[in-house]
Amino acid sequence: MNGVHDMGGMQGFGPVVAERDEPVFHAPWEGRAFALNVLGFSLGAWNVDAWRHQLERTPPADYLRISYYERWLLGLTELLVEKGLVTREELATGRSAGPASRPPATAPRTTEAYGPPQFAVGEAVRARRLNPDGHTRLPRYVRGCVGEIAALHGAQTFPDANAAGLGPQPQPLYQVRFEARELWGDRARANDAVYLDLWEAYLEPV
Repeated sequence: MNGVHDMGGMQGFGPVVAERDEPVFHAPWEGRAFALNVLGFSLGAWNVDAWRHQLERTPPADYLRISYYERWLLGLTELLVEKGLVTREELATGRSAGPASRPPATAPRTTEAYGPPQFAVGEAVRARRLNPDGHTRLPRYVRGCVGEIAALHGAQTFPDANAAGLGPQPQPLYQVRFEARELWGDRARANDAVYLDLWEAYLEPV
């Protein structure tokens, strides 16, 4: 989806400040938020693509205001309610109204190909101009730009479908090389390039 989370190529957010000797977690609750999210994956309550999509649905003002693990915690609470594992009343009171429902089973992961790859290494491709409502791994800054297939990673779970609960629907995943000037214009350095892993549905022939 198009949202505030898709910051690739955007400017005006200030420098990235690297904290010297930064700890893994700044407070104990961050570690617990991390562990609870991972527990949801391991129990099959949700998959990584559905989890990412939930983070993307954070209201823009909140997304920019809150910290990294606050986003994880907010996404976790919304997923718990959405999957029927807790109620909002239980979250508000901290008391359980009864046993939690069993997490729904997720579709099994598979790398089985759905037909041969459409593109070959060295072939020029264009990233499609898409504006999806759901989850996607196609960054806005690359849409409409031309690149070259650098490698093929085989068939992999298609995140757009997996996030929507439609199963893995695997398709070929390519490494695509984009010249920096194709993405950023003549102000970019001539020898620079960006490599992105993109699924076949994101690409079209030139």
